[in-house]
Amino acid sequence: MSDAPVIGHYIDGQVQDSGNERFSNVFNPATGAVQARVGLASQKTVDDAVASALKAFPAWSEQSSLRRSRVMFKFKELLDRHHNELAEIISREHGKVFSDAKGEVTRGIEIVEYACGAPNLLKTDFSDNIGGGIDNWNLRQPLGVCAGVTPFNFPVMVPLWMIPLALVTGNCFILKPSERDPSASLLMAKLLTEAGLPDGVFN
Repeated sequence: MSDAPVIGHYIDGQVQDSGNERFSNVFNPATGAVQARVGLASQKTVDDAVASALKAFPAWSEQSSLRRSRVMFKFKELLDRHHNELAEIISREHGKVFSDAKGEVTRGIEIVEYACGAPNLLKTDFSDNIGGGIDNWNLRQPLGVCAGVTPFNFPVMVPLWMIPLALVTGNCFILKPSERDPSASLLMAKLLTEAGLPDGVFN
């Protein structure tokens, strides 16, 4: 068991050494064999992830929605290219049959496609002279650093319900995937970096 590969944390654009953290076994549900060990984040690891996101937030939030959506377009292209690989990871760690896993990836990609429309989705309204010389308008602004804790049963689809929309609206995001099937999230993190997402925006 000690020679099983270690799955670390993705912080500031790279996989971090899990150091002296506690570990949890990742099983192959088809055989029951331990196929990897995943680091269970310490308080310091969580603090490092938050610090990285806070550092990245000002520059990312000031990017135009067009610039952010272009990262999503590239991310969507990479997800399409790695569709089978993501499905294989789901099958290997979760136990879904390959066709079901592919369907899950497809459902997630649909949300990325929606997020690509951010320049239009983020348009605001203005109403002139709604009463007594008063004008009315709305303004959409990023919240800051967001976080998501996702379940084991949909390791790609549920994170993709959150990540693209948070990022394309100018927020930074910290994901805590299930320790039972964490590898798909790690691959998606690498694909986001490859798509041009600045370091620290996603951890």
